[in-house]
Amino acid sequence: MRFALFSGLVGMLVSAALAQPSVNSSSTNPPVRVLIVTGIDYPGHLWRQTAPVLADALRKDARLAVYTVEDPWVLDSQAIHKYDAIVLHFQNWEQPGPGAQARENLRKFVDNGKGLVLLHYACGAWHDEWPEFANLAGRVWAGSKVRQHDPFGPFRVEVTRTDHPITRGLSDFDTQDELYTCLTGDHPITVLAQSKSKVDGKYYPMAFVSNYGKGRTFHCTLGHDIGAFSPPSFQTLLQRACLWAAGVE
Repeated sequence: MRFALFSGLVGMLVSAALAQPSVNSSSTNPPVRVLIVTGIDYPGHLWRQTAPVLADALRKDARLAVYTVEDPWVLDSQAIHKYDAIVLHFQNWEQPGPGAQARENLRKFVDNGKGLVLLHYACGAWHDEWPEFANLAGRVWAGSKVRQHDPFGPFRVEVTRTDHPITRGLSDFDTQDELYTCLTGDHPITVLAQSKSKVDGKYYPMAFVSNYGKGRTFHCTLGHDIGAFSPPSFQTLLQRACLWAAGVE
């Protein structure tokens, strides 16, 4: 009975997401279908505030059709394969993440050629429950093993690769956010942007890309609150990231 109820709930959530309007594309090509997966997080990150701002920022690019589901367990559904890219905007703080079927479903989604985008604390999803997540994400949250981030405040984001489709033509920009210093992993990545910590003087990746099977991953540690999504360059970065992850150059 619980499984039946859960399956019905997932179906309702997916149907609701599909029903959300998005901007009309002026291109003759079909829009890239992007699914934002949110709904749970560390209490210090207010996803009910940031997820709508994220969706609005992506919808400014007419090539993107953006949908939101406020339950990470939607990853358990085969309906996710109708999308071109998935944006993870959750962190299952002090509770298990979506189970084995959802993990394998997401892994196959990327492995078969779809796109994955991770923002801010999504690097800490699944904690230590799913080792393969480190390869999907490129890097993951190391938790208490290292210093987690600089105090919230202003810093400069420096574009390190100007020849990549995501960052081509983008300039450095200022933001007010949490400068993450806590990522770990050894999967091959290409750093697109970095920032210098005011605490230890070291540079840390703020945005990077990687490949998994036939798929592409874009990972950005920015996005702590509403204000963090306000810089136009950051919004452009996210729009391009979704297009690139979905295979659009």
